[in-house]
Order: sequence, then C-alpha cells, then structure tokens
Amino acid sequence: MRFKLCLIVTILFASAANAADGLDVYGMWLNEKKTTVIEITDCGGAPCGSLAWIEHPEPGTVVDAENPDPDLRARPLLGLTILSGFEERKDGWKKGRVYDPMSGNTYGAKLRRRADGTLELKGCIGPLCKTQVWTPTSLSAGDCASPVKDAV
Repeated sequence: MRFKLCLIVTILFASAANAADGLDVYGMWLNEKKTTVIEITDCGGAPCGSLAWIEHPEPGTVVDAENPDPDLRARPLLGLTILSGFEERKDGWKKGRVYDPMSGNTYGAKLRRRADGTLELKGCIGPLCKTQVWTPTSLSAGDCASPVKDAV
C-alpha cells in the first residue's frame, strides 16, 4: 500500500513539473535573427519582456521611430516593454501582447517553453499566427558582448 501511495505521489509531482515547464519563460532570450535580446521577468505573476540588447549599425540611442503614436517615437527602445498582458494556462502563457518596434504594430501573443529549452512566441492577428523560436542566452542586462557568441 505504501509503495502505491509513493508511486501516485511521484506521478502527480512529475505531471506538475511537466506542466510547469511550458510556463518557465523567464530569462534572457535571443530572437531568431540574432539581432535582439529580450529579458523576460515576472510582472505581478505573469511574464513581461523588455529589450535588453539591440544590434544597430549606428551609435547612440535607438528610438521607437515606427510607433503609430507620434508622442512615443522619440522613446528609447532599450528597456522598452514589448511583451505583456499574459494569462497562465497549463501549457504556456496566452492572451498576451507583443509589440514589434520594427513595424510599430502590436499583436496578440502566446508564449511557452519548449522541451528543448527554446522559447516559442506566437504573434497573432485573429486566427493567423506567426511563430518565432528564441534561444536562451547568457548575456546579462547591461552586457555589451555580442549575444550571438554567448548564445547557448
């Protein structure tokens, strides 16, 4: 009887751990093009992500020039929150938003950690979604090293 109880408890814990894997999205992530590092942190029980590093050919402050709101076009992109509003589900984070500073558009978003350790981001307009796969990086906020060489 004790063995069965231990087996049941072990299975329950293993199931809970597997379900939580998709929710563990926190850390530093390198986008698919290897041009941006996004830092995902906990913002009140849900993930939010801000731009921690941007590859840019010109020195100086890179600004949100494509923002549809003219009053926001001069704000710096570094530190800008681009992921927000997520709700927890058993297999990941849903009903969030992702802001694309390259186009100035905001999309519906879903986030989940994949079994291989990468991060899957889906940006959606209605039922049409585009998926990006981000890789973890050891780049820390404020580090000037190339995230490409530091990517894990």
